[in-house]
Amino acid sequence: MRKESYVVFGLGSFGYSVAETLGDSGYEVMVVDKGSDPIQSISSKITYAVKADVTDPGVLESLDISQFDVAIIAFTQNMNASIMATLYAKECKIPKVVAKAVTALHGTILRKVGADEVVFPERDMGVRVAHNLMAGGMVDFLELSDEYRLTEIHVPPHWVGRSLNGLDVRGNYDLNVIAVKDGEEISMNIDPNQILREHQFLVVMGKDESLDRLLGGRAD
Repeated sequence: MRKESYVVFGLGSFGYSVAETLGDSGYEVMVVDKGSDPIQSISSKITYAVKADVTDPGVLESLDISQFDVAIIAFTQNMNASIMATLYAKECKIPKVVAKAVTALHGTILRKVGADEVVFPERDMGVRVAHNLMAGGMVDFLELSDEYRLTEIHVPPHWVGRSLNGLDVRGNYDLNVIAVKDGEEISMNIDPNQILREHQFLVVMGKDESLDRLLGGRAD
């Protein structure tokens, strides 16, 4: 099966990390940026690196991007340019266009001109950090939906020395423990009678309210 190909406009921290990760994973990636330094830095890590200023008249039209499967519009310093790049990518019949936005209005406009997905990296990272701060036991999390998330946590203090069977995690906490992490070892084949230790981590899935109740230390 053919791997998808990507074109990334803009090599700020967001665009660079997207392009680098895709390149490292073996995908065909083309990047476009007006800066010599980022182009030179990433050129060995991706397929094509093009130094061009898309705000200059005719530059967008000169780029042959119609063969790519996904376009990522990663620059936001010039809102008009990001809108035009999004519009041009859709006119080139690229199946999926992902655009970075900095404000709700910017995001609304990007969607109206054809962006299939709009991302707010700075805002989303702020939400992620806030969640981690509010829930002191949380190490990391992945939102699965508006209600559910997958979370890596330290073993809660009131769970130390007890087993998952004894705790009846599903019945008492409405949560599912997916894996136990002990140092560098991750076990998904969990022994429900295993005694939990203070240094261990758990990968837990459940509703936001159930996880918040657990991390708040309220045992049932």
